[in-house]
Amino acid sequence: MKTKKRIGDTVLDLIGDTPMVRINRITKDFPATVVVKIETTNPGNSIKDRMALKMIEDAEASGKLLPGGTIIEGTSGNTGMGLAIAAVIKGYKCIFTTTDKQSKEKVDALRAFGAEVIVCPTDVDPEDPRSYYSVSSRLERETPNSWKANQYDNPSNAQAHYEQTGPEIWEQTEGKITHLVVGVGTGGTITGTGKYLKEQNPNIKVFGIDTYGSVFKKYKETGIFDKNEIYPYITEGIGEDFLPQNVDFSVIDHFEKVTDKDAAIMTRRISREEGIFAGNSAGSAMAGLLQMKDQFKAGDLVVVIFHDHGTRYLGKMFNDDWMRKKGFLERAGLTARDLVANKRTVPLVTVSTTDTIAHVAQVMTAHDFSQIPVTANGRIVGSVNEAKLYAKMVHEPASRTQPVESVMQGAFPFLDITAGVDALALMLTPENPAVLVRDFKTDETWVITRSDVIQALS
Repeated sequence: MKTKKRIGDTVLDLIGDTPMVRINRITKDFPATVVVKIETTNPGNSIKDRMALKMIEDAEASGKLLPGGTIIEGTSGNTGMGLAIAAVIKGYKCIFTTTDKQSKEKVDALRAFGAEVIVCPTDVDPEDPRSYYSVSSRLERETPNSWKANQYDNPSNAQAHYEQTGPEIWEQTEGKITHLVVGVGTGGTITGTGKYLKEQNPNIKVFGIDTYGSVFKKYKETGIFDKNEIYPYITEGIGEDFLPQNVDFSVIDHFEKVTDKDAAIMTRRISREEGIFAGNSAGSAMAGLLQMKDQFKAGDLVVVIFHDHGTRYLGKMFNDDWMRKKGFLERAGLTARDLVANKRTVPLVTVSTTDTIAHVAQVMTAHDFSQIPVTANGRIVGSVNEAKLYAKMVHEPASRTQPVESVMQGAFPFLDITAGVDALALMLTPENPAVLVRDFKTDETWVITRSDVIQALS
């Protein structure tokens, strides 16, 4: 572990050596002692500064990144920030791709450091040419003197935490740590930190926090990569729809899934009850910790990593209007659960992108549907509504044999089953004639339309 200078030569000297603090109110009934490592004191306000600098330095040493070059990366925001800060100091250009689910604050922050940011759709497979993974790879091929950091598979990511984060935690806890709890996205933090700590004490347990819509937990428990697990989710910074090479499942003892709603509510609780302004993945980690309460005992010392800063989420988790729109604020009255109560025996019906328009029309007619979700490899990627299907078939009769993806629209938004009907009603718009209501803990999904809301209210 490096020793910090009293006066840094550049802002890069301020990376690492982050503080730890005890959690008191949120865990007042928790059996173990819980402390958090606050990574927001890094220059870019996130833990990603550590691995961003490490990846750049290793690329420079290997000759992959040359003077005056362009750094390209697909990022949810925080890694891009770390890369952008280092690029300013070292004289590189940056082009980042990100997804349209990321907060505006993250995109604006990247641009503040002179980076070019390209926003790509979330609800596509990683292999899709429109995905932010694929677009970043294409840009690397097309841009002279460029280097793609590739945080998901770049071993320098995990190595940064093996060399820095793990030793810091071991020293700060005087070797007394018994459990490490970390949100898992690229896998670098949990793999590098967990590997170092287990080398010091093999009895330390490493728990990964996952989100519903991600593949990690099921893969760890069964070895099966199940695309049916994948669907759009709101939580930022954790979970994936593929398996990054930096996720070493042998280091991780257990994955705990946390709903979008529970993560968002806990994110707000952290600032209001502990005075720590942390981001969405911190909310997921703390919510997951409380869900695992029975796995801890008196005398345990649990370390939870808080990855980034709350300012990245001012327009989301810390915005009441946004929280109401997503159905995350508790409201009196009818909930989505009430609406689906009489639908429990009706399974979710979907069609595939490769089904013909004629076949989809038959399915919708047979079930008396006005809209239906569309899947690809078991993943919901779009929707079809009756009006557009009708227009296509009437005006282009030959289209009956075309795949339905030619007339497909965007996927219906997901809403937690505990959300109020008022939040659900806000999501039902001309562009979104239906909402997918999901009970994340039982893995059941229902389609709710305006007529369902009207029926419930009448």
